[in-house]
Amino acid sequence: MRVEVVRAWPRRHELRVVELAAGATVADAVRAAGFQDDAESVGAAVFGVAATPDTALQDGDRVELLRPLLVDPKEARRRRASGRMR
Repeated sequence: MRVEVVRAWPRRHELRVVELAAGATVADAVRAAGFQDDAESVGAAVFGVAATPDTALQDGDRVELLRPLLVDPKEARRRRASGRMR
């Protein structure tokens, strides 16, 4: 099966398409893409839905490697509402 693995930063991204055997997991895809040692990644999602390393994949899935949040979303919203965040 064919799976995309993506990691992104502000203003750039890296995408790798990997071929995996049926029954492959998120961990298999990350390893096949060569991203297993990415210290910036704190989690993964499949098409935007949180996934664990043992989540089974299907042909055509897109695995997204997630980075830590820089600001708590609630705090960011408060700052925007008060006009302090620019």
